[in-house]
Amino acid sequence: MAEQLTQSALKKTMLFISGNNKEISGEDVGAAETLNDESNKVLMMKSEEVQAGQDPNASFDPVRRIACGFNHFLIHKFYRYPDYFRQLAEAQHPKFLVFACSDSRVSPSNILNFQPGEAFMARNIANLVPTFDKSKYSGVGAIIEYAVTQLNVENILVIGHSRCGGIERLMSHPEDGSVPFDFIDDWVKIAQSAKDKVKAEHSDLPFEEQCEICTEEAVDLSLNNLLTYSYVKKGVEEKKIALRGGYYDFVVGNFKLWELA
Repeated sequence: MAEQLTQSALKKTMLFISGNNKEISGEDVGAAETLNDESNKVLMMKSEEVQAGQDPNASFDPVRRIACGFNHFLIHKFYRYPDYFRQLAEAQHPKFLVFACSDSRVSPSNILNFQPGEAFMARNIANLVPTFDKSKYSGVGAIIEYAVTQLNVENILVIGHSRCGGIERLMSHPEDGSVPFDFIDDWVKIAQSAKDKVKAEHSDLPFEEQCEICTEEAVDLSLNNLLTYSYVKKGVEEKKIALRGGYYDFVVGNFKLWELA
């Protein structure tokens, strides 16, 4: 059975190919206009279905969504700005390293309009940055090391957001008596000191408000944790790197940005 599953997993079925598989030319800009730009139509249909009380995912076609999304990218970016993408094909020189939550509602490329090549991205539960530790969380450490030592980013931005499920879990467990997760609880404990501070200073506030405060405290903690990476600390001391925190409230559409003194 195990052998059959392994063989099955290796099978590859091509679902769609979009684009022309050649280097960009000026002719592609005009040709791209003939592609079907269905992404906005899909978004409008979903909005109409929600307003009508229907389930927007009832007739969801994932392959079509991927194809439409890529065609939209080709039309509005890849073919429209051929010189820019030719430069990106040679090398990337992002100005930002961005830590953001994996939450599907808070993509930095959307809320801050980052374009290809502008920001080196790291996304995880609750947008956390652990302290330097070669024995744990090497994935995060590798991202920081590469962004700073190889890409020479000048700005590191950590973005928290409203109604973060990771922060809510941190603030509620283990006090709620729920069964531990395999990975999540250990991960969010990176921000344990932020939780402790909020519980000590704001115990009189409703749980929801405590979570929002903890979200910003966790961002500050992550900014401080970045300084435990020697190459980040050196960059900050030499004023070659700036550390900033952000908070995106998707309920009302606010964005706060700050620096730690």
